[in-house]
Amino acid sequence: MAYTINRTIPDAGIDDVDARARKALADHGFGVLTEIDVKATMKTKLDVEMPAYRILGACDPRMAHRAIGIEPRVGAMLPCNVILREVEGGVEVSAVDPVASMQAIENADLTALAAEVRDSLAKAVAAI
Repeated sequence: MAYTINRTIPDAGIDDVDARARKALADHGFGVLTEIDVKATMKTKLDVEMPAYRILGACDPRMAHRAIGIEPRVGAMLPCNVILREVEGGVEVSAVDPVASMQAIENADLTALAAEVRDSLAKAVAAI
């Protein structure tokens, strides 16, 4: 099973895709709670150069509240990470597939909710 929802934005820069991703996520009910600039972190911590790579921690508060109500420890797997990564010819966007990530938890209600979140994330990725 694939574990990400992917799309490549051709001939785009990371900052442009970042802005587009944040808007698309917001339009589909997600806020960005965290941001990790992996490129900057690798340079600072390891003195290693790499292409631009950002991780946005996206959360739909309504869905998160429902998930926590179903399975209180699910917070260990939240928020939904969305990766923006420079690739040849553009920027790749990869969002976690919540259904794949929730397979570790045997709970049919949570699986059903994860499918709803996956649909929303897929729409957001497609809108970027």
